[in-house]
Amino acid sequence: MKLNPVKFQLLCLTAVLMTLFGSPAPVLAQDMVNIYSARKEALILPLLERFEAETGIRFRLVTGKADGLLKRIEIEGDATPADIFITVDAGRLQQAKTSGILQPVNNPVLNQAIPEHLRDQDSQWFGLSRRARVIFYARDRVDPAELSTYEDLADEKWRGRLCIRSSGNIYNQSLVASMIEHLGEEKTEEWARGLVANFARKPGGGDTDQLRAVAAGQCDVTMVNTYYFGRLVNSEDEKDRQVAEKIDIFWPNQDGRGAHVNVSGAGIVRHARHKAAAEALLEFMVSPESQAWYAEVNNEYPVVAGSEISETMKGLGEFKSDTLNLTVLGENNKQALQLMDRAGWR
Repeated sequence: MKLNPVKFQLLCLTAVLMTLFGSPAPVLAQDMVNIYSARKEALILPLLERFEAETGIRFRLVTGKADGLLKRIEIEGDATPADIFITVDAGRLQQAKTSGILQPVNNPVLNQAIPEHLRDQDSQWFGLSRRARVIFYARDRVDPAELSTYEDLADEKWRGRLCIRSSGNIYNQSLVASMIEHLGEEKTEEWARGLVANFARKPGGGDTDQLRAVAAGQCDVTMVNTYYFGRLVNSEDEKDRQVAEKIDIFWPNQDGRGAHVNVSGAGIVRHARHKAAAEALLEFMVSPESQAWYAEVNNEYPVVAGSEISETMKGLGEFKSDTLNLTVLGENNKQALQLMDRAGWR
């Protein structure tokens, strides 16, 4: 068959380019990645847009509640369009793993960039940003010298002075799961009972509500994730900034295991159709530039050592963090829930 001269020249040019540069990377043949994210669109969309601009890999983003997205992936089964599942808290990431919707990923870039304790032991999920669940207190009513550890919050001196979220909150469940691993079930239950005895009010509301309650004098101390305080500090609402001015942070257990940390993270879905593109996105998200941006927008800490930390988070001071492998938080979740129920933490 006689080739058109123009087509012949194009074929020759293609052959030369492949000789010089090799065949296109597999990911280029998979120029799409579908993301199911429990993080709000505003907290991740600009990063995805930059990923698309730099790599040419397009994306589709679906956002929603973590439990709803997890259930959706389960129902969709092998027909799911989802390639990546993004959510917050290692407890939820472990739930995704246990439900069988994720797959192991042996990626040297991710393994080198992310500390071992901030990723799943079986490489099914990876931490992308860190937050600490620590103590916040009223500046005008609490001497920080009174504070020391999580365990100390069960002391009688805090009777009627503690606000906290309900036991249905995954952040509290993961904190208790970590305590079980460090102290054992018996001592953790004793601590939880002491904590319940010190409640200033019935548990309820979100983390921001606890901070506002401390500022309003409804209680003197609370335990919340650091990024909620960061949001108040950076809020455009003057009332939020006034709340932040009335409270301060205390890093517990600095002479021992360190402050409890958790992550937002992601895993590649078991039936992902674009695995190479999904891995490329995860690699992009652990680059120093992406880490700095992602953490700053979310008022969190990077997981990758050496990444820039926002001025807001620098303002909270340096701290020693617990290096417990976060896989344990999910493994101990059921035990933690049962313990909290027995202790009367509703």
